Amino acid sequence: MAESVSSMSNATAPEASRQAQGLFRNHAPVQREGVGKMMRIMWNMIFHKPRNTRPAAAIPVQALTRADLLAAPDRSVYRLGHSTLLLKLQGKFWITDPVFAERASPVQWAGPKRFHQPPISIDELPPIEAVILSHNHYDHLDHQAVLRLADKVKVFLTPLGVGDTLIKWGIDADKVRQFDWWQGTDVAGIRFVATPSQHFSGRGLFDGNSTLWASWVIIDGDTRIFFSGDSGYFDGFKRIGEQFGPFDLTLMETGAYNVEWPHVHMQPEETLQAHLDLKGRWLFPIHNGTFDLAMHAWHEPFDRILALAWERSVAITTPQMGEAFNLTQPQRGSAWWLAVAGEGDTEVAVQGA
Repeated sequence: MAESVSSMSNATAPEASRQAQGLFRNHAPVQREGVGKMMRIMWNMIFHKPRNTRPAAAIPVQALTRADLLAAPDRSVYRLGHSTLLLKLQGKFWITDPVFAERASPVQWAGPKRFHQPPISIDELPPIEAVILSHNHYDHLDHQAVLRLADKVKVFLTPLGVGDTLIKWGIDADKVRQFDWWQGTDVAGIRFVATPSQHFSGRGLFDGNSTLWASWVIIDGDTRIFFSGDSGYFDGFKRIGEQFGPFDLTLMETGAYNVEWPHVHMQPEETLQAHLDLKGRWLFPIHNGTFDLAMHAWHEPFDRILALAWERSVAITTPQMGEAFNLTQPQRGSAWWLAVAGEGDTEVAVQGA
């Protein structure tokens, strides 16, 4: 059963999501894009893409096996691609926004194609205690992956409405738990709280904002992890930090940004500020390195966020896909993308690389 934040602390319960005419809204008004602007964005994305929005060489991937995962220590985090992360907590496995499809698209013959294969297949994954979903966009909610995961997953945790989609797809309703912002639950000794983000939803032409979007707070004893999902920068990060921070690790959207859509994705400078608002210790940039979803160079999010973190003395980790990051013995990882980007292709000088 979902519990509100007021039952978790002595603080006044923050405001839940808002709805108007059956559709969800952000708390702060977000500018609606006109048809002309949307057509221009689509035209540029199709016909004016720079060549460096996709890597010219293979991205390094550290292959994983089930045996590797079972032998790994608790509080290990593995990036499988984009916003798909596998966490080992309390000896069990938890996965965020599992996307294993070749394309982040309603069809598999067109749309953004993966830069790399997942470090592990769905069949090879160990049993999953819970899937944690942030919203229903195609780069975060993969229909086939959900169906293939169903038999090995105990619980699906979703924002309001997204769980209804899973049930329509054939997921057992008893496995699905849906939450408004600031509601949460315990699963196998781990506390999960759905928290606000500033974004939107939709998988087709006529279902815009009919389901909720969310970030997530994950509490394992004295360890706190924040998963951003997708979001523009907003004052909600500070509120979440005040309510639940400090966080040992923030898994933060850092990619697919553009000045044309500033309210729904963060520039790297905003990602860093959100991490600080959350009172984060280690910053783990995600939402990059797997799909071509914007006009920036594929490696630019890594370049910019690493340089910014060094300037502000923020602890940052950038592991390769499939490489373990462990909160008990955290490490920075390497600037692996520099070799893939190629000499002269990196636009931002990276300190300490």
